[in-house]
Amino acid sequence: MTHDVCPDLLPGAPDVRAEAASWLGGLAGERRLSPATVEAYGRDLRQFLAHLGRSGTAADIPTLVGLKPRDLRGYMAARRAEGLSGRSLMRALAALRSFARHLDREGHGTVAALSAVRSPKVERRLPRPLPVRAAIAMTSPDLRAGEERPDWVLARDAAVLALLYGCGLRIGEALAIRRRDAPTGDTDSLTVLGKGRKTRGVPVIAPVRAAVEEYLRLCPYRLVEDGPLFVGARGGPLSPRVIQFAVAAMRGALGLPETATPHALRHSFATHLLARQGELRAIQELLGHASLATTQVYTKVDAARLLHAFDAAHPRAQRV
Repeated sequence: MTHDVCPDLLPGAPDVRAEAASWLGGLAGERRLSPATVEAYGRDLRQFLAHLGRSGTAADIPTLVGLKPRDLRGYMAARRAEGLSGRSLMRALAALRSFARHLDREGHGTVAALSAVRSPKVERRLPRPLPVRAAIAMTSPDLRAGEERPDWVLARDAAVLALLYGCGLRIGEALAIRRRDAPTGDTDSLTVLGKGRKTRGVPVIAPVRAAVEEYLRLCPYRLVEDGPLFVGARGGPLSPRVIQFAVAAMRGALGLPETATPHALRHSFATHLLARQGELRAIQELLGHASLATTQVYTKVDAARLLHAFDAAHPRAQRV
């Protein structure tokens, strides 16, 4: 538990703080949510309790159960006035609903007001994939050949990015691969531990295997079979920030916008597959999406690209 969301620091009454501790512990343990998500949910609850406490009285459980829809709408209006985005408001409401379900399960009663408040509408941002050539260039150490970095570091970063673009992995999934599971030699598939600790199998193409093999050939450290495949400069687990910084450095060389992040390579994997007639359900399974609706956003990306090409090239689309 981070200090920022420590239940003892919550502004609510003792009974609320005790249940908050149990709730946050369950999110981290039983539901295995990421530390960042648990921290964000705890912060959302703290801010809500602080809002309720402005009347001078610390909110207790009966206060929460007795909330009216106008109380929640007032809180959301106040947060929006502070500049909170619709997406952040939606997450804050999700956190409060999660805590309310916990209170209900523990026999404290139902916070009925939450079911009467609609989540704010959020315009879904389309993923921004990279051009094919740029995505391929990022997965090669040649792009960074002029940097004063060891060859093994350049090979390592290229291998990680090859897994993101060649297999559609999230950066956390790539960095969680154990040495014993390294896709090398005749290995043509990889088992990945994704969100919600769900596993899925992904095919591994030859260029990805070659990138991983080159990294292993150059890596100066003896990698433990049950340890991480990718290590940092001192031999410890590799931080995602290192890969993020590497991609940021490559953006300038390739003339790419700030949306060109490691995660954009995963978007590129899906979009480029779809453009080559990839089957949507298969792409869903490769990405590890629980819902097909999440994957369908890539069809909008492809359609948007086609419309842009039409506007740029079709004689009837030219503005007079």
